[in-house]
Amino acid sequence: MAAALTLQSLPLFPLGTVLYPGGLLPLRVFEVRYLDMIGRCHRAGAPFGVVALTQGQEVRKPGAGPEAFAQVGTLATIASLEQPQAGLMMIRAHGGQRFRIQSSDQLKHGLWVADVEQVEPDHAVPVPEDLRPTAQALANLVQSLREKGASDEQLPVAEPMKLDDCGWVANRWCELLPMPVALKQRLMELDNPLVRLELVADVLHRTGIAS
Repeated sequence: MAAALTLQSLPLFPLGTVLYPGGLLPLRVFEVRYLDMIGRCHRAGAPFGVVALTQGQEVRKPGAGPEAFAQVGTLATIASLEQPQAGLMMIRAHGGQRFRIQSSDQLKHGLWVADVEQVEPDHAVPVPEDLRPTAQALANLVQSLREKGASDEQLPVAEPMKLDDCGWVANRWCELLPMPVALKQRLMELDNPLVRLELVADVLHRTGIAS
C-alpha cells in the first residue's frame, strides 16, 4: 500500500462552514492574517486548507477565546481573485482532496499552519436505483435556477455535474441543506459515499424535497 501524500505547513482557514470535495467556496477576505496568506497562495497556485470551527469565531475579536477546529478538512484552490479595494479580497475557491491534521501551530500574527496527511478520495460509486430521486431532485434544482436566469457562476454547483456518482450528489446536497455544521462535518468525514448519500436521502425524504 502506497504511503499517504502529506503536506507540511499547510496554511489553514478556519470557517463556520464545511467545504466538500468538488464544492464552491466564495470568500470575502479582510483580516491581515488571511490577506497575506491568500495572496501568497494565489501567486504560487498553491492550496490552503479549510477546516470547520468547533470553537471561536471566523473573525478574531479582542478578548475572544481560543480557536479550535475539526481535524479533517478540505484543500481549497483559488479559482478567481478580485481586490476591489485595499485590504479586501474577493475569492472563489474550489474544494479538492480531504486531509487529516497531524499537527498544527498558530503563528505570531494569528495564522494557523498544519502538517497534514491527505485522505483517500471517495471511490466512484454509481447511484443505485432507489436513490435516483436524490440525483434527479438536484438536477431539477439546477435547471430551475438556470430557467430563472442564474449564470454558471451563480449556480451552487460547478460543472461537470456527476449525477450518477454517489459522492458527488451527496456532497452537493450536504452543501445546500440547512444542517448543523457538526453534522455536515461528520458526513464529510464518512469514508463510504453510498452511506453518505443514503443519509442525505433520509433528510430529503423527511423534508419532502425528494421522495
